[in-house]
Amino acid sequence: MFEPRIALVAEGPTDFEVIHAALKAILHRPFFLTLLQPEPSLPILGNGWGGVLKWYDAAGQRHVGSLDNDPTLALFDLLIIHLDVDVALRQYADCGPLVKKMANENAWPQLPCNQPCPPVAGTCAALEAVLLGWLGNVQPGAKTVVCLPAQSTGAWLVAALLPATHALCQGLECNPAAEAGLALLPKAQRVKKKSTREYRAHATSVYKKWINVKALCSQAGNFEQAVVAVLP
Repeated sequence: MFEPRIALVAEGPTDFEVIHAALKAILHRPFFLTLLQPEPSLPILGNGWGGVLKWYDAAGQRHVGSLDNDPTLALFDLLIIHLDVDVALRQYADCGPLVKKMANENAWPQLPCNQPCPPVAGTCAALEAVLLGWLGNVQPGAKTVVCLPAQSTGAWLVAALLPATHALCQGLECNPAAEAGLALLPKAQRVKKKSTREYRAHATSVYKKWINVKALCSQAGNFEQAVVAVLP
């Protein structure tokens, strides 16, 4: 059986856990998932959306044209580039003076770029345009999928763990505080924010209840369609 090799550029290790579980639900077959960013043994670029931004900028510095033709990515059948949609609320200065300077020098698209929500689609489109601006002379290839969970991958965990009638599930994709709300639940349901151990323990719910996640999170459905288009 063909076992696809998938590369992931993400904000952090908890995003890896949620996206890995989502891929299990989507592909229904074995696969290899490699976390390119943040790189555990060489954390030069840092975590968070600032680290993702620096990875994109580095990709644009070393290569011109399609990411499919980047020699460092040649062994992969799929490249997932992830960014939480709540980045649309941020400013470059939030990542420090160096990133602010880089944004000015490279004329990167403006942040914040959030649009009225609901629907979340407008903000997602605006943020994707910003992301593509960070890549410079590089363009996503046929094997590239952009993953923009709204407002974060934590929302997918909320949708998997809680009933659709729960307060945290109301307007889920437009609520930047939904992921933080998991840490405020009663002890039996509580999930500590950005705890890799706890996200890994609960990620199986994303896999098992992926249909519930898609019902509450349009971006989960969009991600599935994009992945299946590359790896049918």
